[in-house]
Amino acid sequence: MSSKPRLLTPRFVLVVACGICYFLALGVVMPNVPRYVKHELGGSSLAVGVATGVLFVGAVILRPIAGRIGDRMGRKVLVVGGAATVAVSLFLYSAASSLGLLIGARLLTGLGEAAFFVGAATMVTDLAPVERRGEAISYWSVAVYSGFAFGPAIGEAVQRAHGYHATWMVAGGLAVAATLLGLLTRETETRAQTGAKTPLIHRRALVPGIVLFCGLIATAGFGAFIPLYGPEVGIRDIAVVFFVFGGIVLFIRIVGARIPDILGGVRSATIALVATTVAMACIAAWATAVGLMTGVVAFAVGSAFLYPAILLLALENSRIDERGAVIGTVSSCFDLSQGVGSLIVGGAAAVLGYRGAFATSSVLAAIGLVVLWRVVVPYRHRIAVTEDLG
Repeated sequence: MSSKPRLLTPRFVLVVACGICYFLALGVVMPNVPRYVKHELGGSSLAVGVATGVLFVGAVILRPIAGRIGDRMGRKVLVVGGAATVAVSLFLYSAASSLGLLIGARLLTGLGEAAFFVGAATMVTDLAPVERRGEAISYWSVAVYSGFAFGPAIGEAVQRAHGYHATWMVAGGLAVAATLLGLLTRETETRAQTGAKTPLIHRRALVPGIVLFCGLIATAGFGAFIPLYGPEVGIRDIAVVFFVFGGIVLFIRIVGARIPDILGGVRSATIALVATTVAMACIAAWATAVGLMTGVVAFAVGSAFLYPAILLLALENSRIDERGAVIGTVSSCFDLSQGVGSLIVGGAAAVLGYRGAFATSSVLAAIGLVVLWRVVVPYRHRIAVTEDLG
């Protein structure tokens, strides 16, 4: 009787632990950056969107290059270098006495984030058996949503007790811990051969990435404006909102880690986009604490499925020596969704209010669903037919 190939090896667990420290660092600053801009720097709603989204502008600049570096030089250099860069940038938040200085520090955070995420996520897929790749992605994303679930609570507690300076120091310390764990990782022997050509933008990954872009704009609106919108409907402890969101995502990702492999990328992405569309519409239309929390629950379900589903679609039939390019391309779409998405929802909030920003996110998630079925599914079918004939 055959057994499944092993996934949870010490090397795999070490990469996930490194990711947990890293994303906790980002989670600590998540609810505090919008408030700092709004209340300490006197910024507008659009300024909040810019300060929140510029991190992802920095990331999208480097992400495709990071994919090529990972394929040629290995994953570890990205993990260690990225985490160290983020640590330095978070410490610089303490010196950001103006919006321009904070934006500069956030841009540096984005550059480090690009390197770390591509390196760590690619290392995880290198270490996973092909038939358990969706499960591996789900476990890796536990690190991501541990940051969403617990980072804001840590950040809120530190900020209330000791102020913003201490908050940035705690976040930087967590990024240093990620750097040290990254130094303990062992390189996966999957580099491209010398002279091998790896694309900066992987064509097959770009098509699913468009769907990810549309679906994840809701995350930009959620991160930027829930901390400001929550008190308007009676939820003053915003850490509770992030904790519920992250906790549900973690539960689904851990208990249902095999679901993306079982359902496949298209069905999992469909569930994710429908749930996200409904969630954002609920928050926009039902302006009460109950309405907000109902939307948060639905949004958590959508978020639990979206990234693993899209990455599965993008990684189909990819070679080892182009895997960094695939993940770099998909991650670039993620960055664009947060950078451009923050500008879109920030503009919507400036004109229509916070509820208008959430309604805009709902519409864009629905567009992503249309793109999935009208573009991605036929494209996959054409590729499959071409490969069968070839």
